Amino acid sequence: MKTIFVSGAASGIGRASAHLFAARGWFVGCYDVDVDGARAVAAEIGVNATHGRLDVTNEESWKTALADFEKAGRGDLDVLFLSAGILRMGRFEDVSPAECRSQLEVNVMGVVLGIQAALPLLTKTPNSAVVTMSSASAIYGQPELAVYSASKFAVRAITEALDVELRGRGIRVTDVMPSYVDTPMVRAQTYRAKTMDTLGVKLTAEDVAEVVWKAAHGSRLHWFVNANMRVAEVLQAVVPERIGRFMMRRIG
Repeated sequence: MKTIFVSGAASGIGRASAHLFAARGWFVGCYDVDVDGARAVAAEIGVNATHGRLDVTNEESWKTALADFEKAGRGDLDVLFLSAGILRMGRFEDVSPAECRSQLEVNVMGVVLGIQAALPLLTKTPNSAVVTMSSASAIYGQPELAVYSASKFAVRAITEALDVELRGRGIRVTDVMPSYVDTPMVRAQTYRAKTMDTLGVKLTAEDVAEVVWKAAHGSRLHWFVNANMRVAEVLQAVVPERIGRFMMRRIG
């Protein structure tokens, strides 16, 4: 039985992915700062799941959670899925420094600390993989999501760098890059970015979970959930900056 550790498993994409991998025969570690939510997801899955509390911004919390997962599972780690993340929409001047810092700490340092802590388990597991959650906002920076976009650009860069660096250890690193997803995190936003109307909220957490499954088994570096985002990436690379900016605001 293969194993997957999911951060941010209490809701949204993490929860949907935990359920999907479990339904397909995997042992799933459900970890979240919301330990009650993680416990509920593990209970829904049943015997092929474990759960625990995880603060992704804390190195010791990562070590404790991974040790717990290793003990509960079969001692290895086939896939580390770094789903935990936070989002604060708003005009740049209205997003407080504390909110900016939190997005960077959770979305970026949560990935850095998670991969570092999991390396021993990943290294001893043949053909292991890390799947990170980047975003379509890592193709072209999104207005009213400036710091969130910056955090996802960073995740993309970490993914690209470590896929090269860790290949020699038999570890693949890949990311998933969806546009807006209908999750509790998105629904909870008190400010609605204009790109939500131009791009639309067309994806479900289950849509993304299916792509996470493909990323865990495939060979691509970047996995786009929306077909139009592949077009956007090509446009960003080959057309003049002004045209690219125009198209990114209108592609949907």
